[in-house]
Order: sequence, then structure tokens, then C-alpha cells
Amino acid sequence: MPEQHPSATGDAADASAPVTEPVPLVEPRDGVPEVLTTPEALADYVAALAAGTGPVAVDAERASGFRYGQRAYLVQVRREGAGTALIDPIALPDLSGVDAALRGVEWVLHAANQDLACLAEVGMRPDALFDTELAGRLLGRDRVGLGAIVASELGYSLAKEHSAADWSTRPLPPEWLRYAALDVEVLVELRDALAADLVRQGKDDWAAQEFEAVRVAPPPPPRVDPWRRTTGIPAVKDARRLAVVREMWHERDETARERDIAPGRVLPDRAIVAAALALPRTRGAMSDLPEFSGRGTRRRLDRWWGAVARVHEMADGDLPPRRAPGGDTMPAPRGWSDRFPEAAERLRAVRATMRLLAIDQSTPQENLLAPDLQRRLAWDPPSPTPAAVAQRLRDGGARPWQAALVAPVLAGAISDPSAVPDVP
Repeated sequence: MPEQHPSATGDAADASAPVTEPVPLVEPRDGVPEVLTTPEALADYVAALAAGTGPVAVDAERASGFRYGQRAYLVQVRREGAGTALIDPIALPDLSGVDAALRGVEWVLHAANQDLACLAEVGMRPDALFDTELAGRLLGRDRVGLGAIVASELGYSLAKEHSAADWSTRPLPPEWLRYAALDVEVLVELRDALAADLVRQGKDDWAAQEFEAVRVAPPPPPRVDPWRRTTGIPAVKDARRLAVVREMWHERDETARERDIAPGRVLPDRAIVAAALALPRTRGAMSDLPEFSGRGTRRRLDRWWGAVARVHEMADGDLPPRRAPGGDTMPAPRGWSDRFPEAAERLRAVRATMRLLAIDQSTPQENLLAPDLQRRLAWDPPSPTPAAVAQRLRDGGARPWQAALVAPVLAGAISDPSAVPDVP
């Protein structure tokens, strides 16, 4: 018999009881299910899902840091009446049947923005969403990781030691499967506890708008010059050395894609930057760099040297500019004090106002209004009226509840920044 755990609606301590150590969750209440790998097994579970009741808990495990991209390597689903399923999306890449069985059902995820894209790749897209991490943020919880919030809200200790594992491993070890099943074991119970507190704090409408924004958010646009995010690139000062970073980054990305390995495992950023700074003139000089002494790095040295050799042959006009083309017209705030003192003073007042509001609402200020919107409001302020500020914020992507809450106080901040005291 699997070890049972107390029900969150029954045996768990209530909010008025003395604080006790969390009860460890070591085994799912129904045991660890077999991984679904066949269409027949999936069809049986889909039928059970359709006949189930209430919200559905959903999670996905990826292999970040091990594989190229962010695809799902395991999908976990739990619903009352259907139990828990562990589904292998490599063996079963089309999970649209699961999606169809859950039409109109609220999905409960933790940090949904991390999983929705990989779930969509296998045909799973929620009609309604409850994000337990985001709910915790809106409620002002100090710690919103799944393990921490399950402990604080439900009184259970949920181990998280396999969160960064290589989930592309096959077969998956039994202890990983147990961990995966437990991730959705009490997710709906957690949702119920947080939802009740959202109502008590008058933040249920805030949460509904935030959840919907996450649910319908489009994929982020492709980054301009993604190679410019290479760790250590600020040390690379001239255009030809920047070109080395660019060419080696693209060579590494192509290699990683071909081999389905995370780029950092093919060649670390520090090796790319070291080659750029050294700007070796020969293959031998490149092989002498300590960052290229590893067996795997040496095995592909011809590719890395080929990228550097191309740079040596480039005309000056083909070298990259120091800054990314088409960049933001708003300068970085760190330089405002000297060059744009009025904008710097507005930004100080906006941030101080948001800190005070965050304290008053017991919600992090970045959840009340995105920091980028705060900067843009200070840089290019509209007419300092609540209506004009609210419209500017909505145009910038703020949700209606955010604009309605912050516009009145931010209108005052940009109208008379000197009246806003500093807030640590």
C-alpha cells in the first residue's frame, strides 16, 4: 500500500493552530502511476479526464541546460475522478485529445508562463487558467516557489531535488517519477487556499486579469542579435572582436541544434569571450587558449577556428556595430542623472510612489506595475492627470486593474516629483 498523506481539507492544521513542521509528502496518495507511452493508454486516461470533475492540475518537465530548446519531456495531469497521469510527450507527441477532454475546464499551473509554450507544442492550450505562483505574488507571500508555498499554505513538505534534472533521460528513474507525480498532487488544493485569500484581500479580480494575460500572451518576438547576450561580452570593446563573438555564437548554436544539446554544453560563453579577446591568428594559437583545452572543445576546434578565420577576412563594413541596431530610443536610466536630471527626478518619484503603494497593498511593486512601464512613464510623461496616465499605461500593456490602481498616485508623482519623499 502506498504511504498516505493527510488531506489538505481535513487533517492539515488550520490557520489558527500553532505553527508546526510541514508534513513530508513522500508518496502520491494513489501511488506512482505508470508512464503513458501508447495511444491506447492515453485514450483510456482521456476518457477518465472527460468524466472527471473540477479544475485540473497540469505541469511539464523540460531538460533546460541539457537539451536544445524548451520542449516538454514529461507532462503531468491530475483531476478529481481521473487521478494522476504521467505522459511521455516524446512517445506521444500529440496530446490534443487531452486538450479536447479539458475544454472549458480551469487549468492550475505553478509559474504557468514557464510551461504554456511547451504544452502548446504538444497541443495543450487552456481555456481558463489559475497560476499559483502568480497568486502568491499578488497576495504578498514572501516565498512563492512551489515547495515553499505548499509548505506555508497547506502544511506539507514537498521535495524539489529533481527540478533541474535531465528529463530527456529514458527510462526515467522511479524517484523522478514520484517527484513528478507529487508536483500535481496538491496543486488544486493549493489553488483553493490561495483563491480564498484572494477574495478576502479583494484581489480576485486582479488575479483573474493577470491569469488571462498570461494565458493569451503571444510568444515573445525573436531577439535582435541574441549573441549580444553572451556572458562577459562587455569586456569585448572593438568591432572585430565583437564579430568573433557573433560568428562563434552562431556556429555554436548550429552545432547545438544539430546535436540537440544545450549550447552552453557545446561551448561555454567564457570560451567564446576568451577567443574574442585573444583574437588568435592561427588554429594553433586558438588551441593554446586554456578555454579550448577540453577534449570535446578540441574535437570541434575546426568549427571554432573556422568562425574566427571568417572574421579575419571580413571587410570593416561587415563588422557589427557596438550597439544593437534598432535599439530602444530611451537611454538606460543609469545615465539620466547627469544628462536628463528632470527625467531622473521623475523616475525617483515614480519608484518611491510605487514602493509606498506596494507596502500598502502587500504586493510587490513589479506586480503592481512592470518596472519598464515605470521607467517609460518617467522618461516621456503624459499630461499629469489620472485619465491620461491610465491611458498611457494601458497602451503600454498594463492591465485595467493596474492602471486604475496606480494612475491617480503616479499622476501626482510626475506632476510634482519634489513632493514625493525618498522611500528606501
